[in-house]
Amino acid sequence: MNGEVADILKASQEGMDKVIEATKRDFSAIRTGRANPAILERVQVECYGALTPLKQIAGISAPEPRLLVVQPWDKSIINNVEKAIQKADLGLNPTNDGSVIRLVIPQLTEERRKELVRMVKKDAEEKRVLVRNIRRDAKDKIKKLEKDGLISEDESRKTMDEIQKLTDKYIEEIDKLLAAKEAEIMEV
Repeated sequence: MNGEVADILKASQEGMDKVIEATKRDFSAIRTGRANPAILERVQVECYGALTPLKQIAGISAPEPRLLVVQPWDKSIINNVEKAIQKADLGLNPTNDGSVIRLVIPQLTEERRKELVRMVKKDAEEKRVLVRNIRRDAKDKIKKLEKDGLISEDESRKTMDEIQKLTDKYIEEIDKLLAAKEAEIMEV
């Protein structure tokens, strides 16, 4: 196999891996009816003169299915943590007892569940489009190599098939992640 062809395949696979990672990260940040520390992933707390991710300054646990407990390592910043959670607009109401913050995860309404499923489906489609764009770019590069006489028509066709198999595999992975997240959201 031509070195440039191998590089194109490798770059395509790495790009598609990044799309899957982004899909997992984005899906984990979407709140379901169950307590999941990942929903606090994007919360930034103003402390020591800088914005810091919550998980770097506090322990976050889910001791019960519908309860998150945030325990700042430095008790003096607990009010800043509480404000940051409220500002993050997660639909959670923090209660602060001076040493820990408790977040009760409210039961989702049927309407809100359907809205979240629509959001997740839209996000999944955007990720599928990203994977297809990577495929298109790779195919364009292969066609150019073939046109320039650097690879044969057979090698070009074989590589296009490999790129298509790769694309199918990653789109299937996105579909599996979507199905799992949908089931998690609709679970009562």
